[in-house]
Amino acid sequence: MQTNIMICGVGGQGIVLTSKLIAATAVSHDVPVMSAETIGMAQKGGSVFSFLRLGEGIASPMFPEGSADLLIGFEPSEAVRMFPYLKKGGTAIVNTHPIMPVTAALTGSDYNGTDMLDYITRNAEKSVFVDGDRAIAEIGSPKVLNMVMLGAAVATGLLPFTLDEIEQTMKATVKPQFVGLNSKALRYGS
Repeated sequence: MQTNIMICGVGGQGIVLTSKLIAATAVSHDVPVMSAETIGMAQKGGSVFSFLRLGEGIASPMFPEGSADLLIGFEPSEAVRMFPYLKKGGTAIVNTHPIMPVTAALTGSDYNGTDMLDYITRNAEKSVFVDGDRAIAEIGSPKVLNMVMLGAAVATGLLPFTLDEIEQTMKATVKPQFVGLNSKALRYGS
């Protein structure tokens, strides 16, 4: 069985680390995996997305539109931008906190993400909305949104790993002083 995952957001939200944690967990459990990230504008708050494929018989890290089993959107407009990749019956997990695009800020446009969340509600057969602002406030750090989102993804059952397995990979990946905070974030919604 194959699982196609699209992870998207803006630079600085931890999209690449999230992708790497899933991939490393797959490798440690002998699950074939391929991934590809687009991170060119990451340092400037631009779009970042990652294709991730798990399972037997994969020949390329990228997959066509309409074939993602899971869309993990760290930002509402980025989730809508990558929404065409979600397959019919796929699951969208989206952080409700919007980040104003540079173009909107420069033109004085108003963007609060509501229209994007409405679009996802209307068009995704299965959606989970994560109040990222509330989560990071309760956990005590804005740098753990990626772990909150990863925990929500594990909770869907679409990833072939448990929170404990992801946590083991995370412990081997992040600096020791951040393990406790990241573990708390990973288990936030469980």
